[in-house]
Amino acid sequence: MNPEWEEGSENVFKDLGFSETEAEHLMIRSRLMLEVERFVERSKLSQREAAKILGITQPRLNDLLQGKIQKFSIDSLVKMLSKVGVHVDVHVSAA
Repeated sequence: MNPEWEEGSENVFKDLGFSETEAEHLMIRSRLMLEVERFVERSKLSQREAAKILGITQPRLNDLLQGKIQKFSIDSLVKMLSKVGVHVDVHVSAA
């Protein structure tokens, strides 16, 4: 028996039924959170040490690493990345 597969979009949040606007917002935040997570992994620092560098508390970093996307704004994530030398580019295009 072959399972049926449905082709999705490039935005998993849109596929999950979020509005176009909310799906785009969630996708941006998830990508930024992934970059913060990559910094923590590459740095090999403890969560406490990494949080200090990022300018947040260890419990807040733990929330980020657990994927609690609703707790983080785009602005706060960009600020964290800036503190560790990660440049964020913005690309705008017509829908």
